[in-house]
Amino acid sequence: MGYLLLILATLSWSFVGILVKSASTMVDSTTITFARFSLGIVFLGILLLVKDRKLGLKLDLRWIWIGALGKSCNYLFENMAISIGYSYGNILVGPIQTVILLLVSVFIFKEHVSLRGWIAGALCIMGVLCISWNGLPLHTMLASNGLTTLLFVLSAIGTAFHVLSQKMLVQSMESGPMNFSIFFLCSILMAVPLPFQAHATGGTVPLWGIAALVGLGLITGLSFNWFAEALKRVSFAAAVIVSNSGALFTILWSYLFFHDRITGYILSGVGLFIAGLLLLNWPMRKARLAARKPGQTASDAG
Repeated sequence: MGYLLLILATLSWSFVGILVKSASTMVDSTTITFARFSLGIVFLGILLLVKDRKLGLKLDLRWIWIGALGKSCNYLFENMAISIGYSYGNILVGPIQTVILLLVSVFIFKEHVSLRGWIAGALCIMGVLCISWNGLPLHTMLASNGLTTLLFVLSAIGTAFHVLSQKMLVQSMESGPMNFSIFFLCSILMAVPLPFQAHATGGTVPLWGIAALVGLGLITGLSFNWFAEALKRVSFAAAVIVSNSGALFTILWSYLFFHDRITGYILSGVGLFIAGLLLLNWPMRKARLAARKPGQTASDAG
């Protein structure tokens, strides 16, 4: 069951790019962001009521607000970038977020980062640069990919603050009520600019665009809960491998649904940042040795 939940979460996230791109043919990025959160809390709320008989809404914690602001920026800038760029572009958010969190660990929390961590961060940066470059001349890259890369950087900054809020809240809150509280605030925050910015992009309302918005809401509401439950049942190493493979599926869907051109530079960039993420998150041998019982051999530990 744990692996099924892990695969469901990973596949769900891999579809975000094509769903946002599809919805952008009908409505603007602000409306897409509001729909992701508002529909997300509906689906998550139903799940919590069935599971726990309560929503657990809590709005009086500072880190709930910080997480909501971060996640709102994450989705808003991500949706804007995907709307004007390629549907696979959101694969940049993960590695950029990783580098930001490394820097926050060093300069804000004064934590020690090992050589392995810095090498992983360098691989992530190289992967992002390789994808953004995509073999283009510098002036062409800045003109065509510069804005979308900047938007993904802003999105990654937002999601980094969301991750930090989860780190602070997870000790005192279950993942379901925590996400419901944050997404509830996000839906309120993103409702504020709707009367001023929201507009339809076409004269008709395509059925696929509506389905895309519903799908995004479903992913927002349920995928994080699926992933949290999966982590309780599967090894961390397996979670790292499966979740990071989502970038490959994102590229595959982009090629199959929108016929986006996938070059060797993009695949090389993905390979670089996946290597960096695996290197950073892979359990260290020291931790395995420390966890081994006295007198237990390496073969006994599995």
